[in-house]
Amino acid sequence: QNMSQTFSVTGLSCQSCVNHVTSALTALPDVAAVRVDLESGGASTVHIDATRQLADDEVQAALSEEGNYSLVR
Repeated sequence: QNMSQTFSVTGLSCQSCVNHVTSALTALPDVAAVRVDLESGGASTVHIDATRQLADDEVQAALSEEGNYSLVR
């Protein structure tokens, strides 16, 4: 049973950023799908479907590996 979570993430400015972030988050254990609503210059909305609740720190760690992306907490 997948649960959907939504995170606000800053630092995404283009489709390439979206691809990097999507790949990094999809690689996390138990993640089934990732969808990003790009908001260039603001906070993008990241939707993650996973079989468990993801911790903010886990999501931030995956984002940090890809670049200067930050969760808005």
